[in-house]
Amino acid sequence: MKTVTITASKSYDVIVAPGIRNQISAYLSAISPKSTAVIVSDSNVWPLYGADMECNLRASGITTIHYVLPAGEASKNANTYLSILNFLAENHITRSDILIALGGGVVGDITGFAAATYLRGIPYVQVPTSLLAMVDSSVGGKTAIDLPSGKNLVGAFYQPSLVLCDTQMLDSLPDEIFRDGCGEVIKYGVLYDRELFMHLLDRGIQFDRETVISRCIELKRNVVADDEFDRGPRQMLNLGHTIGHGIELHSNFMISHGKAVALGMVIVSKAGSRLSICSQEARNSIMEAVKKFGLPTRTSINAHALYEAMLVDKKRSGNTINLIIPEEIGRCAICPTQIDNLKSFIEAGL
Repeated sequence: MKTVTITASKSYDVIVAPGIRNQISAYLSAISPKSTAVIVSDSNVWPLYGADMECNLRASGITTIHYVLPAGEASKNANTYLSILNFLAENHITRSDILIALGGGVVGDITGFAAATYLRGIPYVQVPTSLLAMVDSSVGGKTAIDLPSGKNLVGAFYQPSLVLCDTQMLDSLPDEIFRDGCGEVIKYGVLYDRELFMHLLDRGIQFDRETVISRCIELKRNVVADDEFDRGPRQMLNLGHTIGHGIELHSNFMISHGKAVALGMVIVSKAGSRLSICSQEARNSIMEAVKKFGLPTRTSINAHALYEAMLVDKKRSGNTINLIIPEEIGRCAICPTQIDNLKSFIEAGL
């Protein structure tokens, strides 16, 4: 078992261990004694783990109810968000009660945003069930929903009370979904840790799960402690995301987040290489890693379409958007880019 403590506006533990979800009742009793627990899950995850978790909590004397939303990014919208809030109100949930996000990034993001805003804030626990959610979206307090014009445009910074990463749950993931999370894992190696990156390049999909997940969380912990509200160095975590979100939006989310991030990293490293920012070695290594994990390195979306999709990116400031460009494996740069130059940059990376 590995415990990583996140120190932000609220400190909390991220616990990585096989089977840790089965101990959730003990953790909840310590966080919020005599509370009602509301499990928010989706239609894919609930049949696998929801009923067991509910029974576990009830057997420990914890009153438990649940809300299940349709699986997929399309559910991360204002209608679902309001439906969750109404469900909480109808069941008389109070500030002493607690939400549990049981699922991947979509469930974690929308549950966190509901927790941040219902009664101006109630506690919540993240129980991420996907690799992507374990290493990235469940940690750091970013919560959000999507608008038709863009991803994560409405949200709040709101830290959870606890994160339980049960590595056994990864065994139930389809291979494609597990590989999707590897896009975020590769990102951490490119950003901060050459040793981690080389382990991934050497072991491929057979990497040491508990060690790699814990290391990614440690790296994110360091960033969140320095810049909780994403005004400075935390922007580095957007490596591959600015272009990746454009790819997701243009595809109507048919291209998954991890694949889009992997494509985004490839595009910025190729463009950065042509601008003499990214070394050829780093560009080639990123391409090799993305291919090794079965993630895409090419897209049929043209530069103009990506440019249009990126104009609504929440990280845009006036006529400038910050692009994260690898220099070497383990070192990246924040590069302010004028909107007028964005399309030519994308073209250089396609």
